[in-house]
Amino acid sequence: MVRIFNHYIPKALLLLGLIEVLALFFSLQLGVELRFGGDVISSTHLTNIPLEYKAGVFTVVLMLMLMAMGLYQRHQRDSFRMLMLRMAWTYVLSLPLLLTVFYLFPEVYVGRGAFALTIAVSFVLLGIIRFFYQQFASASILSRRVLVVGSGKLAQALERLRRRSDWHGTTLIGFLHLRGDHDEVEAERLIRSEKPIAEVCADYGADEIVIAVEDNRKNFPTEEIIDCKLRGIQITELASFFEQRTGKIHIDAWSPGRMLFLDGFDNNIFRVMTKRLFDIVMASIALILALPVMMLLVVIVRHESRWRDPSIYKQVRTGQHGQPFTLYKFRSMVVDAEKNGAVWASKNDPRVTRVGAFMRKTRLDELPQLWNVLKGDMSFVGPRPERPEFVEQLSHKIPYYAMRHRVKPGITGWAQVNYPYGDSEADTREKLQYDLYYIKNYSLFLDLTILVQTAEVVLWRKGSR
Repeated sequence: MVRIFNHYIPKALLLLGLIEVLALFFSLQLGVELRFGGDVISSTHLTNIPLEYKAGVFTVVLMLMLMAMGLYQRHQRDSFRMLMLRMAWTYVLSLPLLLTVFYLFPEVYVGRGAFALTIAVSFVLLGIIRFFYQQFASASILSRRVLVVGSGKLAQALERLRRRSDWHGTTLIGFLHLRGDHDEVEAERLIRSEKPIAEVCADYGADEIVIAVEDNRKNFPTEEIIDCKLRGIQITELASFFEQRTGKIHIDAWSPGRMLFLDGFDNNIFRVMTKRLFDIVMASIALILALPVMMLLVVIVRHESRWRDPSIYKQVRTGQHGQPFTLYKFRSMVVDAEKNGAVWASKNDPRVTRVGAFMRKTRLDELPQLWNVLKGDMSFVGPRPERPEFVEQLSHKIPYYAMRHRVKPGITGWAQVNYPYGDSEADTREKLQYDLYYIKNYSLFLDLTILVQTAEVVLWRKGSR
């Protein structure tokens, strides 16, 4: 894993991004070469600014669209065919954006023929790169060998990492049984040895040890673990390993004592001011751009109810530090939707109107929350605000749930781009783990990453109800 601004990125994924940046950059130059050969003077489009600047613009636009379409998600489980379909849609949606850039900045244009060849060349190159990435990203010869110390309940949690993407670049050697362990892991993965842990690591070629036992338990092998560290073997605590591999906090591996010494959760004044400035600028721009759409939706929502019911729905939600605030949305349900009390929205919810169903699928019902951001009740990115009725229940049932209210709630968040809509306590627990990762590792870089990936959620209608 590589940590960039507190955000963990798999090395294989980072390497993929760097290779694709180079492929996109040189594909424009190759496209120009195929179109004009050595006769660059024959095109007036190639005589104004250096070709490298044009290649840079092309690369930035395509990389942003690749991110928006979810092609740099750490949990990429699509088949190669589906991957290429996403890639094709990326190029289709990139064309209007590139044409807009060419219109606003004509000096970066390279001509129709060269541009068409650039698109074709880059698509083929990215397809080839993705094919080999899928084949070799998890190859054992390139992966880090991990030995888990412990075979009890904490270690068993690692067996829940079933997805191949969770183990990219890693080979699990097995679970080392310690004296006093009640084995909870699969028998075929269990390692029993009387040798010192350093010798076990040497026998199995371990590069990293994951500690999956309580450090205050009796007979904890502190000196043996220190010996391994002095020999150059990386020592990772279970909660950190989960965080790096899954992009979420595994709350079952947390304890109040360990939390005191965890890095992250940095809420200094500079970060708070930077985030607030970012929210004001982004919300102002978004409101100006969305105003025509919002005015049209007001009319459509009112028209659907024959002008009897309001178009804006107000609801009390829990904000930062547990303070209530009024959240604004376009009304997507019938007016008496909660006459029998607050309930979660369900799949094919009969309370949702026809226009409301469309707005929920496209997330247009969330647009009035831009006003909440400008007011300071919400942020652009953060945990989704929940109803006070649900907050009270969930705080008693799910450990660390109240921690999500240490920051402002957001229009979108890390949980929203990684997990579908949840309508149960189990779903809420799962989303909380993503929210805690965001709170622990917040940075402007992570906010921008979430905003770009939110486009994928909207475009592919992931998790909406």
